[in-house]
Amino acid sequence: MDAKGQGILYIVPTPVGNLEDMTYRAVRVLREADLILAEDTRTTGLLLKHFQVEGRLLPHHKYNEHATAEMIRDRILAGADVALVSDAGTPGISDPGFLLARTCAEEGIEVRTLPGATACIPAVVSSGLPCDRFCFEGFLPHKKGRQTQIDNLTDETRTMIFYESPARLTKTLEQFAAAFGEQRRCCVSREISKLHEEHVRGTLAEVLEHFRECPPKGEIVITVAGADRVRNTVHKNKYRSHDEGEEGRCPGGE
Repeated sequence: MDAKGQGILYIVPTPVGNLEDMTYRAVRVLREADLILAEDTRTTGLLLKHFQVEGRLLPHHKYNEHATAEMIRDRILAGADVALVSDAGTPGISDPGFLLARTCAEEGIEVRTLPGATACIPAVVSSGLPCDRFCFEGFLPHKKGRQTQIDNLTDETRTMIFYESPARLTKTLEQFAAAFGEQRRCCVSREISKLHEEHVRGTLAEVLEHFRECPPKGEIVITVAGADRVRNTVHKNKYRSHDEGEEGRCPGGE
């Protein structure tokens, strides 16, 4: 509870695979929260049991978040501290969380997001591609707008990060190769932080061929190099005569 008597919305990351990635602070916040919002109460229930956390669970997922956001806001305004978790990673990053965070922020409720696990950062750092500047695209649309979104990224110079399912990985790599060129560098990371973590690096053509031969399993992150920056620099000849217009002619020359 804050100084105004209102509660606080805590956004709590949970491990993407390895339970040892859970932080001490995350466990404490979950233990102290009056209410825990879970994307899947069964999955979160197992996590809470592992860390000996007893708390009241309430479902909060993409199918009900519009209907429950205001109710949760009102409970926080009445003084309840609420913790939001997803099945894995940080809520709001390709998971429910944005709508509730915005609703609370607009009401002046304090929103505290704990640092913690997410799949995209280990993937881009491990990829071997530039990670000083990157853009996160999350999951591409399955149908409508998918190709348009890919086409809009053809000139993107920053490293790009995508989430994808194993079933759609080869199709996505094929679309990337057609749009970005087969020789564009990429890395497919799967099962991050788990026992069988793997990073397959190479050109889009090479990585596509690998997964055609070895169908992937597990959670997938695709990291793609940005487009090369082309600098069209015009070098002017300071000795060129504007009157004569002859390239390389020196002033006053014959």
